[in-house]
Amino acid sequence: MSNDSLSSTEQALTVNDYLDCLQVVMVNTTLPANIGSAARAMHTMGLSRLTVVDPKLPIDETSVSHAAGGSELLSSAVIAPTLESAISDCQLVFAASSRSRHMPRPVVTSTQAAKIMFDFIDTQSALSANNNVDTSSDAVSSKPNIAILFGREDRGLTNEELAYADYHVQIDANPAYPVLNVASAVQVTASFIFAYAQTHIQMADTVETDLSIATQSAFEVHLRQQWDEPAITQQQLQQLIQRTTDLMVQRGLANSEHLKSLPSRLSRLGSRLQLDQKEYQLLSALIAKLSKD
Repeated sequence: MSNDSLSSTEQALTVNDYLDCLQVVMVNTTLPANIGSAARAMHTMGLSRLTVVDPKLPIDETSVSHAAGGSELLSSAVIAPTLESAISDCQLVFAASSRSRHMPRPVVTSTQAAKIMFDFIDTQSALSANNNVDTSSDAVSSKPNIAILFGREDRGLTNEELAYADYHVQIDANPAYPVLNVASAVQVTASFIFAYAQTHIQMADTVETDLSIATQSAFEVHLRQQWDEPAITQQQLQQLIQRTTDLMVQRGLANSEHLKSLPSRLSRLGSRLQLDQKEYQLLSALIAKLSKD
């Protein structure tokens, strides 16, 4: 893909166009007031898509009172039964995490996350425009869809939930107690995204941000620069993981009763590869053939 294609796409997109591709996903919240505070934080920073996964208590009047000007976000919020259903059509997933976990993903700062998000939107939007992608298919959305996951008030996201993310986002904080209230975490992350949005639409191809300077993470961040086709969704990635696992069990390469970390490792591998639709079709055909032989 030429730089000219990406440049024209960047110039055509507004700040709101970028922000509309992002959704905040709150997982298993305890207090309805925190949902309202998060909605207010989002509205302040131009984000409008809120998904709440299996809340312990429903959105109520305390949510509305804490939302202030962001009450419309509550009325349009999606209530999802599971995290899988909430992010099934997302092509890129970030998760807020205050500490390193078992088998972690690449760790980035909020500013780095914003750059990754906006560069991804540029690339995917250019592909859709240049290739005349048929957006009527369930597998390909009319615009990029990116999720940012936030966990429970008392313990954040589980290892299994963090495994769905392509990147983990950590906010610089006091190392003795780096834990933010969930609404505060939404506010800080959204603030960095909004600040980055103001400059991104003016950058085009003239400014390159050095991601390696701003982080002390031990995990190197690898970004795919080009796709031949739009990126696969989280649902498609999970399907590949399941089919690969089933094939390995069938061929005696894995024990169905003792899979251990196999699904998580396959998930991390899939995130690192950042597959596109054509690659997904090739791997699906290969797995289907091997399963029959």
